[in-house]
Amino acid sequence: MDPRRFFGSAEREAIAAAAAAAESQSRGEIVPYVVGRCDEHPEAVWSGAALGALTSVGLAVLAWHDGRIWGAPVELWIGLPALVGAALGGLLALRLPALGRRLIGSASLERRVRLRAEAAFLEEEVFDTRERSGILVMLALYERRALILADSGINAQVAPEEWQTIVDALTFGLRRGRAAEAMVEAIEACGELLETRRVERRADDVDEIPNVLRVRDR
Repeated sequence: MDPRRFFGSAEREAIAAAAAAAESQSRGEIVPYVVGRCDEHPEAVWSGAALGALTSVGLAVLAWHDGRIWGAPVELWIGLPALVGAALGGLLALRLPALGRRLIGSASLERRVRLRAEAAFLEEEVFDTRERSGILVMLALYERRALILADSGINAQVAPEEWQTIVDALTFGLRRGRAAEAMVEAIEACGELLETRRVERRADDVDEIPNVLRVRDR
């Protein structure tokens, strides 16, 4: 899933502007990040292939009992449907994201998104601020999940669970085809939460991490 389809130059400018505005009211350093997919999820293809093979063999057995393929070699009425079903099931899991996500399972998707967010946190050096005030706002398109990770300086004043309302709204926007707009709104909401929790901007505060949207395929 190519994230550049959803985040053109205008959308990126709007996101960077939202981050700058949010940071102007607090010492938080917001890092917007979008990834096309967090993992290849090979289990989706294998699960789809297995499901397709079982379904095809089941249909073949029903046809055999019905007498429609009576006398055909067992290799033909069992082996061939299994191969065709496996190929079709794997292809559908690969081509249909909704089916792939269902085969992967919610728990596995959430675990992969968290691992990818933690990797992004290190990759972008979100921790490298004077007061440990970095905040990663990540959107995973294929997985249709969002996650916010804040550094220790922010966690001292904002409980990690307080970000969940923003994460839920960002996820909802993504699933409604409003990924870019939802990211802008999420960043604005982050700024409001930081202001409410009095994560105040210092007099000598500077922009330590660029506000640009990071876009990755994986």
